[in-house]
Amino acid sequence: MWAALSGEGKMAINAYDCSEGSKDLALRLFGQRRRGSLWLLGGLSVLIATPALAQIPSTLGTQIPEMGARKIFFMLFLMLGPIKILVPYVGLTRNFEPRFRRTLARRAILFSTAALALAGILGRSMLENFEISLPVLALTGGIILFLVALQTVLQQSTGVANLPNATDKSPDLNLAFTPLAFPTIVTPYGIAAVIVFTTLAGNRYDAGLTVAGIVLFILAMDWVAMLFAEAILKSVGTALQIFAVVLGVTQVALGLQVILHSLAIIGVFAEYPNH
Repeated sequence: MWAALSGEGKMAINAYDCSEGSKDLALRLFGQRRRGSLWLLGGLSVLIATPALAQIPSTLGTQIPEMGARKIFFMLFLMLGPIKILVPYVGLTRNFEPRFRRTLARRAILFSTAALALAGILGRSMLENFEISLPVLALTGGIILFLVALQTVLQQSTGVANLPNATDKSPDLNLAFTPLAFPTIVTPYGIAAVIVFTTLAGNRYDAGLTVAGIVLFILAMDWVAMLFAEAILKSVGTALQIFAVVLGVTQVALGLQVILHSLAIIGVFAEYPNH
């Protein structure tokens, strides 16, 4: 099972070992019920990645919309960032001991890191094998960003009502896997965005490091936010809601810009420069 985990997952588990105990204890965090699925995902990633080693297919386009580190950060922040985590986390852990809550937050971040790493590797291999052009991938990222940002603007509490309350659950470390890591931290659209940005990075080492660094930084923000969730909500809870709406409106516009620019590159229409 250890061989089935991604490199980032191993690093995350080894980091946990240094502070908590042996590797066997860390592996048990994934639980007996997840072993079969991890083996399956690991095997699929090897099979799918085999024909697409080393390079992006030559049919992929080279002209893609400019996506710097700042744009990638703002795109991923809404999908994986701490704003959407605070209320569900407080509701889920309100009656738990502080030490247990810290452990729960730490393990949820480890699960999230391993899952995003595996999803990025597996998803990139699949997209490359289907030889999807880079402008189309950029268009996909723009559509995902637009829909998620629009959902945030129209309904701030999306997904919160379906999460279990603290009164419904007893202290159980399996809560770190679900519902905390999935789907609260690692959302389906967050996984899709990571796959798109990882594929767009291609074989450019600096671009790949940029995407990985941004994801890890946002996950670190999630961890800190969970540690101080109650204090943050009490002091700046209303301001965060307003900020989420403002950020959502900005990202709706950014998503539309990426969509239009990608369509222009594909040749759907001519793009005119701004004056």
